Amino acid sequence: MLADNFNQQNRIGLLNSELQLPAYALHALIDFIADELPRWRDDPERPERSAETDLTDQLCARLNSVARTSNGWDHYQFRTEVPDEVEKSRKIDLVASPCGVIIWVDGRRCTQYDTLLPIECKRLPTPKDNARDEREYVVNRKATTGGIQRFKEGNHGAKHSLAAMIAYVQTESAESWLVHVNTWIVELSKSDTRWSKNDMLRRDSLLAEFGLTSYRSTHVRTSKPSELELRHLWIDMGNIAGIQNSKSKLPLKTK
Repeated sequence: MLADNFNQQNRIGLLNSELQLPAYALHALIDFIADELPRWRDDPERPERSAETDLTDQLCARLNSVARTSNGWDHYQFRTEVPDEVEKSRKIDLVASPCGVIIWVDGRRCTQYDTLLPIECKRLPTPKDNARDEREYVVNRKATTGGIQRFKEGNHGAKHSLAAMIAYVQTESAESWLVHVNTWIVELSKSDTRWSKNDMLRRDSLLAEFGLTSYRSTHVRTSKPSELELRHLWIDMGNIAGIQNSKSKLPLKTK
């Protein structure tokens, strides 16, 4: 039996090794996710779905499969609906965690049970519902479920100075949504002192042929770490001529 061959004393609780990674390694992890977004979308085996939770679950499966068979990325795993480390009653859509190792980043020790990178996922546009707000990528006037709002208020990722957001763009273009999002932020800054024009998104990179756009934003929080950087990855879910079955890497560049 398996139990007879399992050396409990030598194996329980042990991980393979410890890795000390520089802070920019998390940016490289976000680039890895960005690189896979068009491949995931164009995968002929992927069932067509439109709901946010379904899309995020699919993306999680894709990232785990690719990471497991990629040199260097096999130290990472991805999970969905993970309780926040501080606000336990809240769940984060997608997180990256160590896999089989202990990872140190910026003096922070992370095991397979910890969150290396919190990721919020949103649909654009926000689905119509009485409890929803069309500005939900940024804020929800009816609740505290706005994407950027959650990070700014420390409801998500309060321990982290870097987080990411993924947008599944289902209508219009990334350019038009950038106008919408930044307009909402400007309007909020006029009526709410917690917001300012400094919260606006700025272009990071554009891969129009793959339907992938990357933005960055920085935000001030009342709790420490008081400065938060968000990386925004927007993937066009429409009929984009992409990289289906391609094994080449996208030339994603970050500043």
